[in-house]
Amino acid sequence: MPTDRVTVSLDEETKETLEGLTDRTGESQSQLIREAIAFYAANFDSAHASDSDHLQTYYEMLSTGEHVLLDIDLLHALLSQFTDPDARDQEVLEMIDQVAQYHAQEYAERFDSLEDVLDWLSLCGFLTVRRDEKGSFHVVFPSESVRWLMIRFIRGSITDLPFEIEIEESVSKVLLRTREP
Repeated sequence: MPTDRVTVSLDEETKETLEGLTDRTGESQSQLIREAIAFYAANFDSAHASDSDHLQTYYEMLSTGEHVLLDIDLLHALLSQFTDPDARDQEVLEMIDQVAQYHAQEYAERFDSLEDVLDWLSLCGFLTVRRDEKGSFHVVFPSESVRWLMIRFIRGSITDLPFEIEIEESVSKVLLRTREP
C-alpha cells in the first residue's frame, strides 16, 4: 500500500482529462497517476528524443485530415504525367499554383525565413536540406519530377514572405539563396 502522498495542482483541462479517464477505466485518480508516471518513466527517452517533436507534428498533420500518407511510388507515378514540359496540362498547373497561393497565406503567418519553409517541406518528405552559407541551402529531391513540382510550389508559396529567392539548379541538387526584395 503506497505511503507517500503528493499534492498536485491541475489546470482545468488536465482535471477534466483525469476525471474522464477515471470514468472510462473505473480506476482511482491515484492509480491512474501512478500508471501515468510509470508509463512516462518507461517512455522517457522516446518522449525527449528529437524525433518525438516530428512524431507529434506528423500526428497533428494527419489527425486534422489536411494531410495524408502517400506511398512514394504512387507519388512518382502521378508526377510522371509531368515529365514532358510541353505536355503539361494547363488546368493542372493552375491547380498546383492555386495550392501554392493558398499556402502562401498560411506561410506568411507561420514562417519568417526560407529555412523555416524548407524545414517544413523536409519534414513533409519532399526534400532534404543541407545548410551552407547564411541564407543558402543545398536541396536534394527524391526525383526529378518531385523537384519540378516542389520548385514550382516553393516559388508560389513564398510570395507573401519578406524575401525573394535565387534558384540555381544542378544535376541532382538545387541551391536556394535568399535575397531582399
